[in-house]
Amino acid sequence: MKQIESYVDEVYHSAGGNKKEIEELKAEMKNHLIEAVHELKSEGKSEKEAINIAIERFGGKQELRSVVRQLFNAQKVFAKWMLYLAIGVFLFTVTAFGIIMFIEEENANENSIVATDIFDVLKDKAAISKDMDEEIKNLVQATDQISKVEIYNVSDVANTNLIFDYVRDAKPDYRYEQKVWNPTWFKADFYPYGNGDGKQWYVDMETRHIGELMAIILFSGMAIYLTLFTIWATINAYHYKRLNVGWILIFALFNVIGYLIYYISGKRESVV
Repeated sequence: MKQIESYVDEVYHSAGGNKKEIEELKAEMKNHLIEAVHELKSEGKSEKEAINIAIERFGGKQELRSVVRQLFNAQKVFAKWMLYLAIGVFLFTVTAFGIIMFIEEENANENSIVATDIFDVLKDKAAISKDMDEEIKNLVQATDQISKVEIYNVSDVANTNLIFDYVRDAKPDYRYEQKVWNPTWFKADFYPYGNGDGKQWYVDMETRHIGELMAIILFSGMAIYLTLFTIWATINAYHYKRLNVGWILIFALFNVIGYLIYYISGKRESVV
């Protein structure tokens, strides 16, 4: 039935995609048309009439060609969007993680500077005066991550190795606390930052750290990226009829490198 073959070839003429997949779809359409022709012939129609009626019922060439083209284009568009989303998530994750890491490093440097400045205020002083109190408060208030400062006079501690034990149990000679911006979504923790001048004073500061938020952004972002990339790579492998469980695992575990291995191996197979 050359007319049916010609009709099916026309329908899939502009379809872009895997040749094997297209051939399978064409064969399925031919079978449906041939079955319809046999049914019509059993009703008393001639072969020519049966073919024309079967084709007419199936639809016009242009209409079907448009549907087929849209179908294959939809696959390509979906795969592209998976790739674009994967790249977008990856860039957002790396950028957000980098910005937060930079802020944390800046805060750590600032904490070190504040501690040094406090020691300069305390230098060669036997006690903390009101003026010194104001200076220390101003230093702490100029930051947005130091929530508490405690200062201990450790001049009576004979052994420097015992200073930490002394600080842990003793009442501070000076304490200042301030409220630090810390919304729930920040996932912040407060850790001690202690240092001594080796002579008389020990300064202990409680500082805000957002390491948990960094970890959440990094791991959740990379998990989403890997999932989207694996979906994109899997669709491509399916489209070219090379999909199997092994490739899916390689895409998931090795990401871009895994897809490059897949791509290069495919090129070698086509050359052979």
